[in-house]
Amino acid sequence: MNELQNLLRKKQSQEVAPMIHQCKETKMYNLYPSFPSEGEIHAGISALKCSLVSLMRQKECRTIGFDGYEGVDWDNLVEPIAKLLQLDGYEVVRFSTQSILKSEREIELMVRDYLGGDDPIFGYRFPGRLEEFFDNKKVKTMKKKISSLLSKGDENTIIIVDGAGAFLFDFKLVMVYADFPKNELQFKARARAVAPLGVRLALPPKVAYKRFYFVDWPVLNRWKAQFSSKIDLIVDSQQGSQPVFLDGYSFRRSLKKMSLNFFRVRPWFESGPWGGQWCKKHIPALPEVDNYAWSFELIVPENGLLLSHKDLQLEISFDWLMFLEGESVLGKHFPIFGYDFPIRFDYLDTFSGGNLSIQCHPKPDYIKKNFGESFTQDETYYILDARPGAKVFLGFKDDISPDHFRAELEESLANNTPVKIEEFVQTHPASKHDLFLIPSGTIHGSGIDNLVLEISSTPYIFTFKLYDWLRPDLDGQPRPLNIKRGFENLDFSRRGRRVKEEHIAVPHLIEKGEGWTKYHLPTHREHFYDVHRYEFFTSIEDDTCGVAHVLNLVEGESIILETANGMSQKFNYAETFVIPASAGRYKLTNLGSIRAKVVKAFVKESPII
Repeated sequence: MNELQNLLRKKQSQEVAPMIHQCKETKMYNLYPSFPSEGEIHAGISALKCSLVSLMRQKECRTIGFDGYEGVDWDNLVEPIAKLLQLDGYEVVRFSTQSILKSEREIELMVRDYLGGDDPIFGYRFPGRLEEFFDNKKVKTMKKKISSLLSKGDENTIIIVDGAGAFLFDFKLVMVYADFPKNELQFKARARAVAPLGVRLALPPKVAYKRFYFVDWPVLNRWKAQFSSKIDLIVDSQQGSQPVFLDGYSFRRSLKKMSLNFFRVRPWFESGPWGGQWCKKHIPALPEVDNYAWSFELIVPENGLLLSHKDLQLEISFDWLMFLEGESVLGKHFPIFGYDFPIRFDYLDTFSGGNLSIQCHPKPDYIKKNFGESFTQDETYYILDARPGAKVFLGFKDDISPDHFRAELEESLANNTPVKIEEFVQTHPASKHDLFLIPSGTIHGSGIDNLVLEISSTPYIFTFKLYDWLRPDLDGQPRPLNIKRGFENLDFSRRGRRVKEEHIAVPHLIEKGEGWTKYHLPTHREHFYDVHRYEFFTSIEDDTCGVAHVLNLVEGESIILETANGMSQKFNYAETFVIPASAGRYKLTNLGSIRAKVVKAFVKESPII
């Protein structure tokens, strides 16, 4: 392991997804869930070189385009392939898209208005295209050089174009896409080992993340969506000098099969200033760190999917599934959400940790106008586990004065003085399987000793922290507060008795049979998604009815899913998985000795976003 890799490992709390598939089934939470590939997965530079030569012969071309995401180490990927081709007797001419970008100053001016100025967290989604990052004159010059080489007709000359935007060139190409997981990208950013598009030197990690989220990721996602049905090879480049890859046809067939049956994304975990010990205790395969605050169970803008064949596996970003099979995944709701998967599941671990910040989320019009998002961050807290005495902060007390509350918060921010939050915000006892309803504008936060399964709409960074208990972030710096934005969104009518009546779900029996029951845990009228819970000793069946179902085994040991399309898969306690809309009927069978409980979230019949 080289010096850079050592540095990266120190900056993260979870290892790179292994290229070796662990076939052994256990009853423990699986950190690296995979779906069977419809074709053989290969690994290594030599194997990749051989596949490229074969594809060039099939397509009768001599040009290879290595396009891909930011974070890819292009020299580490492409140079060894070029050397092997040279050993085979080919002359290799390499062109990099990095050399045809606009100047750093031009790109800075182009994206500046979307980065939120001095705001440390928020910007506005950049609506532009990747082509806008390139200098047209430089592009034309490079095209002329490539055309000149091709016109000579030298069969021993191979042209390689690599870097984000390599598919810009309309020559006949072998199209290779090098993917890179967003969690690894962030670990690289923390180690100052990667820079955003068109930026020469790495930025401070939080500045880099804001640029990634609001500019680079929207641009790069739009770009790769155009080519999802055309690529010849998909490469998982996170292994560095050991790329893992799959041919494009098998890649697309695998995602088609996934969209008709089930999927579970590859979760990843993060420490935090309030993080707890539940994940460490119940997921022993995790690396040893001080705490875990979050698990990205299903936060799909940042999750990957693992495909496996025999003893190899590769990771691809989740958005490929939506680009290729979005209608199959979302069914009747695809016209509303398009490529945006609408529901997220994540864990907030405060066992022996700290209280979450007191916070709220933006109203629908606010998030669209100020940040360019399509829909807002409406949440619920499902209490998967809790110690006696655990509580949730939710809603205002009846006699609150908004002006007094704001004055106290601003005094605290200015002078680092504590706020007696319980004089303003209600607390509610939290017990296993409670569901707290937190539509946008609702003041809230989890107390200590909860393992919250956050069932929410997909946007996930738009938290306006009003009070954070005077604690620093893990880097020792004060955590940014957003009092002004918070007060532009807080709903002060959510107070008193109304909170218990409208913001704590009361389960209602829907249906029951021998050994099973189905409950409705009604969400708030402003939530566009709803929640059910299955409870069963043996088995239970359901039908998607053209709507995606997101499920989590919240109590029990393990279950088996069987789909109408003939696949089956085991899921263990606390694992999140999805039944796509096109799967239709499915059956869940309890493998444990106690009653299984499965929570299901889904978009309502006529969602308002």
